[in-house]
Amino acid sequence: MKQLTIAKTIIAASVIMLTVGCGTKKKAAETAKPLTEAQVSQGQFLKKVSNNAMTNKYFTSKVKFRIRVGAQDMTLTGNLRMLKDDVIQLQLMAFGFVEAGRLEFTPDRVLIVDRINKQYIKATYSMLDFLRNTGLDFYSLQALFWNELFKPAEVNEKDKKEGQTLKSYQQAVGDDEVVITYENDKASYKWLADKNNALIKMANINFKDKIHGETQLNWDYSKFSNVDKKLFPKKHSVTFTSPESKEVKVDLTVNYIEHKTEWETRTELSSQYTQVALSEILRKFMAL
Repeated sequence: MKQLTIAKTIIAASVIMLTVGCGTKKKAAETAKPLTEAQVSQGQFLKKVSNNAMTNKYFTSKVKFRIRVGAQDMTLTGNLRMLKDDVIQLQLMAFGFVEAGRLEFTPDRVLIVDRINKQYIKATYSMLDFLRNTGLDFYSLQALFWNELFKPAEVNEKDKKEGQTLKSYQQAVGDDEVVITYENDKASYKWLADKNNALIKMANINFKDKIHGETQLNWDYSKFSNVDKKLFPKKHSVTFTSPESKEVKVDLTVNYIEHKTEWETRTELSSQYTQVALSEILRKFMAL
């Protein structure tokens, strides 16, 4: 039964990472020097970053999760399936072959399924505090999974054209990295990219609340490997910190990357499943 408890912990941790209302920042952002014309021009470098993006719309892989919450340190296997601009599915397995839970992100909603207790949460992005406060939407989360740049949902339609979007970023150059920054009145967004190959090695989202303090999501990328003539990070290390909850650390390692197309892109639940409130999952999480 231990793996079932692990699965429930991961489901609960996923909820709290998305719903908290409001750590340490990377030193590179503090020590980097202003970009000069003689170094990397904004348009050239950011276009190189954009060109590193995967071109195949389908992404499927076996994954290994390691989650740390307080003193707990747990490992679980699963599957990651993604269809570009349509869906992200994370399937959590117990005993190696029984689905214990599922996280599904689509452009219009987030679905979190607890197969063990036959419960689920369905919510829009505006209903989840951290996503709403930082202006993150499906496409922002997709970019984090796909190792790409993004801008929050509040960007105007006219600013979504590539030329305008790239001009909105600020840059600073260190010895080996380029720090890319985008800020608004709600939050700051930073990416650390390799100066030579323009691969994104870290993304950081920081929401500052005058009353509650800082909430921060840090997403590190490592173990880059060739996938369809592109370099893709096989290890994603995610750290979520806030003043109101336990720190959550998740390591996601992908293996056997493929481009399978024969899978259901939307999860259908039977009448046996009961929709529960976010507060119920959060209560269980805080009791762990």
